[in-house]
Amino acid sequence: MQEVKHDEVRQAVRQSYGEVAKAEGAGCGCDSSCCSAENPTPGQMAVALGYSQEDASSVPEGANMGLGCGNPQAIASLKPGETVLDLGSGGGFDCFLAARAVGERGYVIGVDMTPEMISKSRKNAQTAKAGNVEFRLGEIENIPSADNSVDVVMSNCVINLSPEKTKVFKDAFRVLKPGGRLAVSDIVATAKLPEDVRKDMTLYSGCVAGAAHVQEVEAMLTEAGFTDIAVTPIEQSRKLIGEWFKDKKIGKLVVSANISATKPS
Repeated sequence: MQEVKHDEVRQAVRQSYGEVAKAEGAGCGCDSSCCSAENPTPGQMAVALGYSQEDASSVPEGANMGLGCGNPQAIASLKPGETVLDLGSGGGFDCFLAARAVGERGYVIGVDMTPEMISKSRKNAQTAKAGNVEFRLGEIENIPSADNSVDVVMSNCVINLSPEKTKVFKDAFRVLKPGGRLAVSDIVATAKLPEDVRKDMTLYSGCVAGAAHVQEVEAMLTEAGFTDIAVTPIEQSRKLIGEWFKDKKIGKLVVSANISATKPS
């Protein structure tokens, strides 16, 4: 019964972001009853979240869809020759930036469960002639990648959308090489979310209702086997998050955070 509920959540999220991809749109994955009409452009949002102007303008047009809540590149410390896997890769924004960082000897894999997003990101890769980037259709709870195969797992504002976050972290641990790194930007809760928020599927797709508390995230990472765990809320993000929604109180309940951890050698 619980698995049925999980699948219902996935279907709702998949449909929401499929519509975003088909509409060539940008911004939070929710409808007009949730999102403010005053959202910044994807480029403006990227700069506000810590990317450089060069980052925002160096990727193929349409790759940056304004769906992130931070900059995992800033904590990933990517090195030339590394293999990187991006969970919930969307239009491929972080994948193309990672490809630039790891160079021709490196490789980047983007995973997304939305067919429309995979089609969009593969088209973007062709436009960019990015030979060291690949996009795979799959769920982040069951990552389509071999054991001990990647150096870094990244994600940007996606794990909060999963109804089975513990499985996500355990599978990320599985695919990482010994000594591999987790670098995630995500929405986390800093207060107990009201029941009406938790049950609102529009707010779930909008990256709020599914947010786990900071201490829950730390516990899930520990259970998965990670060490050197750090969950660092970015307090200045509350204002930006509040501007995404008509209900400005949302910014008092959740915050963007940098999440890093290491798989023991």
